[in-house]
Amino acid sequence: MLKRSATRKIIIAGLALFVLLIIYLFPDKNTTIEEQIEYQEPLKTSIYLVDKNNYLARTKVVISDQDQVTKAYKILAMLTINSNMSYRIPTNFKPIIPENTKVENITITDDLIKVVFSKELLNISAKDEEKMLESIIYSLTELDNIKKVMIFVGDTYLQNLPHSKKVLPQILTRDYGINKVYDLTTFKDVLSTTTYYSSMDNDSIYFVPITRYINSSSDKVDIIIENLKSTPLRQTNLMSFLESNATLLDYEILENQIKLTWNNYIFSDLTNNTILEEVKYAIALSLKDTLNVQEVIFINNGQEVLKIS
Repeated sequence: MLKRSATRKIIIAGLALFVLLIIYLFPDKNTTIEEQIEYQEPLKTSIYLVDKNNYLARTKVVISDQDQVTKAYKILAMLTINSNMSYRIPTNFKPIIPENTKVENITITDDLIKVVFSKELLNISAKDEEKMLESIIYSLTELDNIKKVMIFVGDTYLQNLPHSKKVLPQILTRDYGINKVYDLTTFKDVLSTTTYYSSMDNDSIYFVPITRYINSSSDKVDIIIENLKSTPLRQTNLMSFLESNATLLDYEILENQIKLTWNNYIFSDLTNNTILEEVKYAIALSLKDTLNVQEVIFINNGQEVLKIS
């Protein structure tokens, strides 16, 4: 009796297995198998390369590494002529660090990055030595929380530019400036601002920072906004899309942010309170660099309409 019961269980189990096999091999025509594919945008980092107009320009490159030191090595490789990372550089942009320059060591402590280069760094031409330093400073300070840069060649920090012998501070920051323009009549009351303008590469827009040195006791925020509303730089392939009727009514600088109150002309589309990408990023990047703030907030009619961090 037990033998028959065991045999019956085996037969039933076998039939069940057979039915499952048939269902698996010949699914119902109405049965659909959904496959979800999640697209992840490649992680990009901003670096400063030489554009076709010989400006240092802010452009983005793909660097997926999360480790800050590893990212710094890759950034400096992309800034180096004919490096093994050159293939990642966007078309119509060029690196500036001399070919065969090696990065021998990188250390990060708090907001300070120290970079040790090989002696080939000093092979830079006289016309490019200032631009090379600007490219390194601005690119490395795009890394999260990095605000200061120390540059060494071998065991000695870079005290002077190789050709002009210009004395350099031991700790370099964005206060060093980039794409510098001097409009000075005296060395008194010198004020510097960095304004980001737009430029075109085929159908893509990128940003070019210009640091101006002028004799003025005026407000830096007002100067930047007026720079972006003026048009003389169109002759140099640089543009600004900020409407001349856009008026900054008021602003407030807090510890790490600035709040800007605008009239309605800040919007390209008043119905949706839309601000042009070229406008909002030109303003935000300019104020972040010049005032060392982390957030730029746009306000209209007492309401926050945009925050850029």
